[in-house]
Amino acid sequence: MILGYLFLAVAIFSEAIGAAMLKLSHGFTRWKPSAVVVAGYTLAFYMLSLTLNIIPLSMSYATWSGVGTVLTAIFGVLFFKETLNQKAVIGMAMLVSGVVLLNMS
Repeated sequence: MILGYLFLAVAIFSEAIGAAMLKLSHGFTRWKPSAVVVAGYTLAFYMLSLTLNIIPLSMSYATWSGVGTVLTAIFGVLFFKETLNQKAVIGMAMLVSGVVLLNMS
């Protein structure tokens, strides 16, 4: 099970990197960030497919999408000077809470 969560962590991180680079690719007009987008999403889906051999789909996909959303928002704040309002922070806390509860079931 630990290996499954390791695969899932790599899937989440590579998806968030791919999403961040998507912004830098300027509609796939810049080739270096565009290549990172393709590599990031390819790795993310490959690692997610490995995860699904170990962790059930409901937990894997909910964790991947929920934590990936939060991590992407954090990248936006750290690297792109985006801001989060109180509603966004509450929403992200609810996402994380839901993922934790789902994984406890």
